[in-house]
Amino acid sequence: MIEVKGLVKTYGPKRAVDGVTFTVKRGEILGFLGPNGAGKSTTMKMITGYLRPTAGTAIVDGHDVAIDPVAVKRKVGYLPESAPAYGEMTVQEFLGFIAEIRGFRSSQSRDAQIERAVRLTHLDPVRHQSIETLSKGFKQRVGFAQALLHDPPVLILDEPTDGLDPNQKNEVRSLIKSMATEKAVVLSTHILEEVEAICTRVIIISQGKVVVDETPAQFQARQPGARLDAIFRSLTQSDT
Repeated sequence: MIEVKGLVKTYGPKRAVDGVTFTVKRGEILGFLGPNGAGKSTTMKMITGYLRPTAGTAIVDGHDVAIDPVAVKRKVGYLPESAPAYGEMTVQEFLGFIAEIRGFRSSQSRDAQIERAVRLTHLDPVRHQSIETLSKGFKQRVGFAQALLHDPPVLILDEPTDGLDPNQKNEVRSLIKSMATEKAVVLSTHILEEVEAICTRVIIISQGKVVVDETPAQFQARQPGARLDAIFRSLTQSDT
């Protein structure tokens, strides 16, 4: 579903992403880890077509992002960092706007997609509230709802549980896990218990390069009995 080939992104002399290569199959949940500034968000933006690579490419469900980024966007549900949205809109208005952009032009099809997204993300209590008045957790849920709205085969989620309370985090993790049987999922996270809970593979990126690509069990087996955060720190520090 996702094939990333030698992605590079430079900003002047800085090489933010340096030859990243990996694949993600349908049914996989890939945990994308790395310290701040490692290149995670930049890589995800290139996969989704929101940022043009300096070199390399990504192919999403058969579409090359360098050749047809619009086709890639149709296949992807993307939750960017901090879940940006139009604060003056209500949740209902914003999701209706997203539904129209996604091609659901009839009121029947649009309403059906909105109802599904609201139900999955438990937004009904605030659906008529303006987004700017919502808590951080509810804003994050709105961002997740717009990513799910068109039922895409690929989900790219940048810190999907950021700002949620423990119960909400468990709900979102359960939702991602239940949906992953039919989708390919890439999620970045700083919460290593999230990796243990739902991820089928782990990639660690440091200084723009992939330093680990393995299953959570293989990751844990590097230092049996050690906490995942200690293993993570040792790997990223040894690469810097």
